[in-house]
Amino acid sequence: MSQPGGAAATLVLLLSVPAEGELRPIVADIAAKVAEYLGDTRADAGTVGAAVEAVAAQVAPSGGAGDITFEFRQSEGELLIAARCGSRSSEVRCPLPA
Repeated sequence: MSQPGGAAATLVLLLSVPAEGELRPIVADIAAKVAEYLGDTRADAGTVGAAVEAVAAQVAPSGGAGDITFEFRQSEGELLIAARCGSRSSEVRCPLPA
């Protein structure tokens, strides 16, 4: 679907969860669903989940207090997963099928 001016539609999803607790693991499932929505039929919670956990470990290595904000963005044929907690940030790119 195109937007006025010819720019392609993109997806941006922001999600914040506590750095520790039962909600953090749900982010991997959401990431797999986002990848599937973007056309990645091979996406599974394990592969994308590992990417989510990698960025989460960079910004909140020992969990702790505070929230991790995840941003899922479609960018140039990839799913960009960015995480931020306090002053730390990290991102990973997962290729999407052409």
